[in-house]
Amino acid sequence: MSDKFIFRFVAAVSVFVLLVVIILNRKIIPAPAQLPSFTYFLPKLNAIFNGTCSVLLLVSLYFIKQGNIAMHKRVNIAAFCLSSLFLISYILFHYLAPETNFGDLNGDHLVSDAEKAQAGSIRYVYYVILGSHIILAAGVLPLILLSFYRGLQMQVEKHRKLVRWTFPIWLYVTITGVVVYLMISPYYHF
Repeated sequence: MSDKFIFRFVAAVSVFVLLVVIILNRKIIPAPAQLPSFTYFLPKLNAIFNGTCSVLLLVSLYFIKQGNIAMHKRVNIAAFCLSSLFLISYILFHYLAPETNFGDLNGDHLVSDAEKAQAGSIRYVYYVILGSHIILAAGVLPLILLSFYRGLQMQVEKHRKLVRWTFPIWLYVTITGVVVYLMISPYYHF
């Protein structure tokens, strides 16, 4: 496969995933009237996937620093698989569940002035973390895909150049995914 084909494939997959997330998040396709019972567990499952990926990424770094390429590859494949499962679960949750607003204590899907006051300035911290998480999550997918391709093809120098950016962004996204869950979870009202 040529690099041109790989770049086009990665771009197509990245754009497709981004469009699916936007379409489902904006409720363009209506969700079922009755939420399936497993919907309630999906945010926690997503946090577990993200937290586990964070650990796997750090373990992967350890193995490559030790020169253990075989374990580095295995651990990265596991992290990639978990991130893929996360993406499926994330898309499913955002398709099924109503939007959750930070500070919405009464579950009416609106945040009143009183609720904003009660949440205080932590709302701004939440939105900064969430905003950076969303932007970097959208941008890291093509980096991950290209890094995997270069690594699996043993194009070591090209892989290293990509991973200098991919690793810290991917790690940030997985860690902030857990932080976002912990901050928003008190406001889930299904």
